[in-house]
Amino acid sequence: MNRALWYSSFPLFWLVCQSTAIAESPVKRLQEFEQVSRSATLLSQSSEELQTDRIQITDVRFVPTATGVDVVLEAVKPLAPPVLTTSDRTLIAEFENAVLALPQGQTYQVDAPAEGIQRVTVQSIAPNRVQVSITSANETPTATIRASQAGITLAIVAPTETAEDEEEVVVTATRTQETRRDVPQSITTIDRNQLQQQFAVSRDVSDALSKLVPGLAPPNERNNIFGQTLRGRNVTVLIDGIPQATTPNVFRDLQTIDPSVIERIEVLRGATALYGDGATGGVINLITRTPAQNRLTATTEIGVNTSLTGSENAWGQTVQQTFSGTEGNVGYVLSAGIANIGSFFDANGDRIALDPTGQGGLSDADSINLFGKFVYTPDQNQRLVLSASRFEYQQDPAFTSDPIVARLAGRQRARVLEGLNLEDEPGTKNSIFNLEYTHQNVLGSRVRGQIYYRDVLARFFPFDARNTASLGRLIFQSRVESQRFGTRFDVETPLTANKAVNLLWGLDFSHENSRQPVSFFDPATFDNSNGLAFRKLGDRTWTPPITTNSLGLFGQLEARLSDRLLVRGGIRHERAAVSVDNFATIANNSVTGGKVNYDETLFNLGTVYRITPQVSAFASFSQGFSLADIGRVLRAAPNNFQFERVQPEPQKVNNYEIGLRGEWRNVQASISGFYSTSNLGTTFAASFVDIIRAPEQIYGVEATLDVQPSRNWNLGLTASLAEGRIDANNDGDYENFLDGFRIPPLKLTAYVENETLPGWRNRLQLLYSGTRNQFNNSTAFGRQAVNDYITVDFVSQIKVGSGTLQVAIENLLNADYFPVVSQLQTSDTQYLAGRGRSLSVRYGFTW
Repeated sequence: MNRALWYSSFPLFWLVCQSTAIAESPVKRLQEFEQVSRSATLLSQSSEELQTDRIQITDVRFVPTATGVDVVLEAVKPLAPPVLTTSDRTLIAEFENAVLALPQGQTYQVDAPAEGIQRVTVQSIAPNRVQVSITSANETPTATIRASQAGITLAIVAPTETAEDEEEVVVTATRTQETRRDVPQSITTIDRNQLQQQFAVSRDVSDALSKLVPGLAPPNERNNIFGQTLRGRNVTVLIDGIPQATTPNVFRDLQTIDPSVIERIEVLRGATALYGDGATGGVINLITRTPAQNRLTATTEIGVNTSLTGSENAWGQTVQQTFSGTEGNVGYVLSAGIANIGSFFDANGDRIALDPTGQGGLSDADSINLFGKFVYTPDQNQRLVLSASRFEYQQDPAFTSDPIVARLAGRQRARVLEGLNLEDEPGTKNSIFNLEYTHQNVLGSRVRGQIYYRDVLARFFPFDARNTASLGRLIFQSRVESQRFGTRFDVETPLTANKAVNLLWGLDFSHENSRQPVSFFDPATFDNSNGLAFRKLGDRTWTPPITTNSLGLFGQLEARLSDRLLVRGGIRHERAAVSVDNFATIANNSVTGGKVNYDETLFNLGTVYRITPQVSAFASFSQGFSLADIGRVLRAAPNNFQFERVQPEPQKVNNYEIGLRGEWRNVQASISGFYSTSNLGTTFAASFVDIIRAPEQIYGVEATLDVQPSRNWNLGLTASLAEGRIDANNDGDYENFLDGFRIPPLKLTAYVENETLPGWRNRLQLLYSGTRNQFNNSTAFGRQAVNDYITVDFVSQIKVGSGTLQVAIENLLNADYFPVVSQLQTSDTQYLAGRGRSLSVRYGFTW
């Protein structure tokens, strides 16, 4: 992407936005409406001419119903159906070619017209547009439109605190629709409104999740999630149920889709085998946008962001356009966007260097995203979904991390070295194609099938490995190429007439081809340029082409033994085969290929007991597993090594959890304790090439609290504390703590949110990362002492015209801190400071 084009076109783009904002100033609109009203009173003929152009709404009435309230708009002639949108517990209906002619003026507001409805506002937002907004205390209301010759009625259905269907429905925990209260594990759900707030601060998905999800380690502020564990273990990241992991694992699973196309996120905390390999710490499921219910909704989002502590190349811009709607039986979402990300600066105004461990970083990059989804619903039982996405993220840095800091005495923060010349820039490209079919009643059973294809290219920053014999003593740049095809099939069958007992069963299959080649460079050119110039000499194989086939068969039985007691248990059997051809390692060692097979059987059992309608207790035992990273074994293989001799067993994790959940009208709270064990844990050694396989124990506690003391105030907090030990000698004595890349320090988050004026909300949020020093100030890899820090963010959003303006300040207090992952590094070239105070401004409008 041409960055110069961004900068040259932005002033003109800003002037257009300003002129539009001025033209739609609320004060000017009010003056125009008052002038029209005075003219209509004095000149009846002018009034008649106005009515031929704009339909007058002459009265607004509210009629309470059993499920909410009818908002009746009376007009001089029939109104066109409104455009419906939603935002932050508010349903918005906009009428084109309409004008208010009410005794109350151009704004009419009523508080609490019905149970569950906070406020209804009817107002003119343009000379020919009327907006009706209905705000609920909890979830967003729904509406049915009834038209007549005398106007239109919006039949509003208000969320109720006791209705069964008001309970939040999740799909990740059980692979079927289930209310959150019936899940015997901890689960966090994040809706689009919450995501929009977090993405106003940072467009990094992992950063947003760290501030909302208990048990997830603090943000590492890099383009990967290495060191960002969930309950001390790895997570499986899904996009609409499609796994994003690759072989070998590149830890970029949350950097494979643009945040603008995410509808909601569900996070299952704790090991599970329901989705196969990888979920030893839990599952993060990113669910993409769903079609709007009206015929067409077009949404445009534009934004700028910059550092407030540094200025050189700090500006970034985003543009996103989405079309969504439903026409008959077909719904659609079409979205495209581009983003330019500027340089990051720390609290002292110094530019933050790139991650020299090979991953790259988040700054000085361009991204492009394309997304499309079509939903065909021929009848109430059937649903066919076809979706595709393309996400590209590429860095274009003109600098690297200065190696001089490694030679200076004392702890030194990483510095920038200008003048980088690199032909193949680090980045990620990810394509996903997905086809799903669901039938709600096939001989009384719900049947769902899914076929998907995913293609990933992840390119890294060059790495100087001249001191490592197993890496060929080369300066090289690697890339991972992975293609995965898969299918999921499951059937949910009620075993009793009242559906109190249900069986979910099915299978998963996936086929992945992956490899990791490297380009190596001339060391003389590298040294003479002080690590800034790279002259390519050739290519070699680091991880050979690997073919992995896996098949999982599972069954899950759920029994509702009473209105209060639910029991769920299941079994999964997994088989995997890994094949490798003959190859030579990066150190020119000869390896004979072959095939190895793995199989594992796993169980789960959980129960939920509703103590009261608002309070439930749960307990569960669940198992998860992950295949060994075969690629890492092959990288360092000795000469004449035979692949069929490799028999690394999968890691099996036993997870035990108990907890309490409470959900009242104005208070929601939870607390849970967990304990997980594994006989063959996987921890990176100091070389980062070798993996330690040894017994592990991890335990901890998590708590959440959300309170709505009044209709204008929300506040809450989360707390996460975990610890882990390892039996490195496999003698039954867990003598050492797990390193800091696995076990994060105490994490606390808190927020307070206020609707200061109707349509204007402000949020202040805090993240505290505590201290951890279990290794007596060791300087070994992953065992460095970790110091605490606090960051505070501010988000403000206000209705402006037909859209919403968001202003966000990240690190409001400009704290000078180092993320946990940076503090754990042994080389100062990797000791990267956190981002200083930054500003983001975004405006999104529907037309």
